[in-house]
Amino acid sequence: MTDPIADMLTRIRNQINVSHQEVEIPFSRIKEKIAGVLKEERFIKNYKVLVLNDRKFLKLQLIYLKNEKNRISGLKRISKPGLRLYNKRGKVVVNRGIAILSTSSGVMTNKEARKQGIGGEVLCYIW
Repeated sequence: MTDPIADMLTRIRNQINVSHQEVEIPFSRIKEKIAGVLKEERFIKNYKVLVLNDRKFLKLQLIYLKNEKNRISGLKRISKPGLRLYNKRGKVVVNRGIAILSTSSGVMTNKEARKQGIGGEVLCYIW
C-alpha cells in the first residue's frame, strides 16, 4: 500500500455507503491522530485500538443523524505521496467542514493551525 491515509479515507467512505456503524482500519500513529481529530470535531463517536493476532487495528464508530445520513458527507485526500501540498500560517480555505493538517506541532485542523499561526502539509478535507 503506497498511501495509507487514502486507504483509511476509502474504508470510511465505503462503510458509510453501506450504512455500517463501525469500520476497522490497520493501525498507524498518523491514522490514530487523524481519528483523534475526527472525534474531537464530532465526525465520529469514538475510536479504539484493537490487537488481533499481534496486529493492531483502529475501530472507528461512525455517527448517523436522525434522518439516517452519516455525519461525514465527504472525504477528500489532498496531499499525496507523489505530490505533497503545504500551506503557510494555517490558511486553508474550506467552504464547509475542516481540513486536517500535519504540522510541526502535530496533527490538527486548519482552525487550530490558524490560531497558532503555523502551517503544514494538508492531509485531507472532511465535510
